[in-house]
Amino acid sequence: MAATPHPRFYRFGTFQLDVPSGELRRNGLKVRLPGQSFQVLLCLLERPGEVVTREELRQLLWPAGTFVDFDEGLNAAVKKLRAALSDSAENPRFVETLPRRGYRFLCPVTATSPTAEVAVAAAAARPVLPRWLRAALWVAAGVLLAAGATVLLWYRRPAPAPPIRSIAVLPLRDLSNDPAQQYFSEGLTDELITRLASLPGLRVISYTSVLQYEDSRKPLPQIARELQVDAVVEGTVLRSGERVRITAQLLEAATDRHLWAQSYERESRDILTLQNEVTRDIADNIQLRLDPASRQRLAVAPRLDPQAHEAYLRGRHYWSRRTPADMQTAIRYFQQAIDQDPNYARAYAGLADTYAMIAAYNVVPQKESMPKARAAALKALAIDPKLAEAHTSLAVIAQDYDWDWATAEQEYRIAIGLDPNYATAHQWYGEFLALQGRFDEGLAEIERARQLDPLSLIVASDRAVILYYARQYDRSIEQFDAVLARDPEFPRVRVAILSLVEKGRFEEALAVIAKWRLPEDKPWNLACLAYVYARSGRRAEAQRSLAELERTNRPRNLDLGPLISAYIALGRKQEALDLLERAYNMRWPGLTNLKVNPYYDPLRGDPRFQDLLRRLRLAP
Repeated sequence: MAATPHPRFYRFGTFQLDVPSGELRRNGLKVRLPGQSFQVLLCLLERPGEVVTREELRQLLWPAGTFVDFDEGLNAAVKKLRAALSDSAENPRFVETLPRRGYRFLCPVTATSPTAEVAVAAAAARPVLPRWLRAALWVAAGVLLAAGATVLLWYRRPAPAPPIRSIAVLPLRDLSNDPAQQYFSEGLTDELITRLASLPGLRVISYTSVLQYEDSRKPLPQIARELQVDAVVEGTVLRSGERVRITAQLLEAATDRHLWAQSYERESRDILTLQNEVTRDIADNIQLRLDPASRQRLAVAPRLDPQAHEAYLRGRHYWSRRTPADMQTAIRYFQQAIDQDPNYARAYAGLADTYAMIAAYNVVPQKESMPKARAAALKALAIDPKLAEAHTSLAVIAQDYDWDWATAEQEYRIAIGLDPNYATAHQWYGEFLALQGRFDEGLAEIERARQLDPLSLIVASDRAVILYYARQYDRSIEQFDAVLARDPEFPRVRVAILSLVEKGRFEEALAVIAKWRLPEDKPWNLACLAYVYARSGRRAEAQRSLAELERTNRPRNLDLGPLISAYIALGRKQEALDLLERAYNMRWPGLTNLKVNPYYDPLRGDPRFQDLLRRLRLAP
């Protein structure tokens, strides 16, 4: 079989590259292009939509043994290529730069043979026929083509392109290179994910998972496999004064094939309109059918106070860090956004999330923070009744503070109905179901959260906790091992030692505890040591750990969990019950697992414990 001839001509946009002559033409006119820039362009045209690495270009332009400043030479060649194409690095139409990786050609490319080019030229030179004769020929040609197509369809039907039903938005790159502006690109990425997640029929990966690829050099198909998505959105953001420019492109995940690219520029106050346009264009290019309500929502966007929006983005930036100091900073920024725009619903939702979180993390007492969280969530819903985050916040408040399980479940269901792609709602609802003893439902819900946020350590850890509550200790340990392999000091994996203890694997449990070195973990470390020592029969060591715990934990009156678990392990039931009563009066959130947590088993027959279950509305 004869070899397939290499294409000698490439067409893209209004340009044509003549490979044999080494000439670039635009609308038939020759464009000056230096030799190395020509080689770079040819390499990109041979692989449109794919990443051509800097190393590949080095080997092409400067073979082994050539001594040259590679970075300076390549940058100069690409700069001259862009000048010839009237292209821009900040707003590319043809050549996109992927920092530290290489370049990608964005425009569709047609490779043609000399025969095809001659036919094009001949067609241009062919005399023009009378209009009536051209119309008759077109009709005849149409009839023949339709008949031929019908016959061919009997024998061969082209396979349709696979539908895109899942997508990941990788972190937008900040072209300002200013670390102080990082919050802005992070916020725009998160909000673009939120808008895409609101579209029906599309699974969108959560921000916490895609954030792990911010500086990744992994090939796109590998990222797609890890996130289990059909397509990926990449892009850049540049803010200059009151103007914001976003460049976005859509790529088919499995092949790294470029599907669409577009640039947008607006004033800062029109950022919602800009984001809606990007969302709508992505939906159109993945051929997602939008219902009228979704189209209407994307067609109209309220104008946004840019200073309030900036404060909100900063608040979310600090909230995501989860440390006590950062959460206090987040509160200040959310309040600043509200002061600037009292009708900014998402800023109230951010405030509600933060107040609820600092209570769950035992930073301030529940009775101080939860009423503030409730007030902020209700204000957000008064402004926007369809805000899923605010409904999720109300669910957590009802669960952890009111112990009103019916209201909590209702709010979780409302949140998920409004935004099926909100991973946190699925995650917390899964834990809620497990706390009720509905383990199969809880595991199914946490699996939905995992599909939306596949790399989240907290989702994976919560799944392991649910398996522990369900007394499926082997599966719980297997899940915890996966988390420990990625982060041995992740706080939630403390529960791993409980599953290990139930299986009698005491030395392994002690080895896990030995890896916890953060100062704030010391009370829990001592409690876990006391628990493991007591369960394994080493009571003297357990008593020493408990004595040190009592000295260490005395100033921390907010978190009673470490002492309660240590007292239970050592058989000091009345002291444990006294602490549980104190926890009830404090409305300590740790009481929600009283019904299902196996380490409370020694107390279950005590009337005081049964009475506590009734007051928590957890009794059968």
